[in-house]
Amino acid sequence: MARMKTKIIGLTLALSFFGWATCLAANPQMGTWKLNMSKSKLGREKARNNTVTYQSMFFQTKVTIDGTDDNGKPVHSEWTGRFDGKDYPVTGDSTSDARSYTKVNDHTLRFTVKNHGKAVATGQIVVAPDGKSRTVTATGTDAKGKKFQNLAVYDKQ
Repeated sequence: MARMKTKIIGLTLALSFFGWATCLAANPQMGTWKLNMSKSKLGREKARNNTVTYQSMFFQTKVTIDGTDDNGKPVHSEWTGRFDGKDYPVTGDSTSDARSYTKVNDHTLRFTVKNHGKAVATGQIVVAPDGKSRTVTATGTDAKGKKFQNLAVYDKQ
């Protein structure tokens, strides 16, 4: 009888884990996204997030951004957290130290970028219904205190 209970518990845990992993794999935000400059309307800044990668990591998501700064030099930043609206630290970004994401629906996230506790940018990320592209709209204030508004379109890689 004890062996049967152990088998049932093991099977239940395995099926639960499989279901959880399937849900994460179905998230349209996950994957690598490359900036499509011809479809984007970016401000005068030269800084660009050229590639953004979303990876599921056991109840959290890791976001890795590779791009260039205003001088054209490569930059790399990382954020790991949940899409629960809470602030999680950012590493490698000289313009921010925390970011929060809130899931609106399966295809839409809202975000806030902060530096020293102050919001410096807000926006949303919308993945197209076919999952092949996403549009990021952002407004905020740059490091020099100038307001900006960006529309960046990314293609799934």
